[in-house]
Amino acid sequence: MSALEPTPEQFAALAARPPDAPVVMVNLLTFKVDGGRENYVRYARAVVPHLQRVGATVHYAGTAPTVVIGNGERPGWDVILIAEYPTPQAFIDMVSDPDYAKVHELRVAALRHGDLIATSTWSMTE
Repeated sequence: MSALEPTPEQFAALAARPPDAPVVMVNLLTFKVDGGRENYVRYARAVVPHLQRVGATVHYAGTAPTVVIGNGERPGWDVILIAEYPTPQAFIDMVSDPDYAKVHELRVAALRHGDLIATSTWSMTE
């Protein structure tokens, strides 16, 4: 298992989330030095049909050129990407599809490290 793949425990935790609630995935991506960004662009283009098939939406992709609050050091990642899946199962279905596995190879070729954080909504008024 590489740092770019979920462990069985992480995958099980995602599967155990409420089945009818959307899941917003925050990706903190660090590219490989040689060709990482270019390979990730290829992955991003190739993954679109897979995202569409499961009803996922990319809400944001960007860099962090300016630190507004913090110690001023550059973050340890190159890009942040936020995608929403209608359910945890939608994400699981996408990444379990054999056709996606071929596309995933581009992601692996692109990244030195990739944190993928499944977030949950919460109310600040409760």
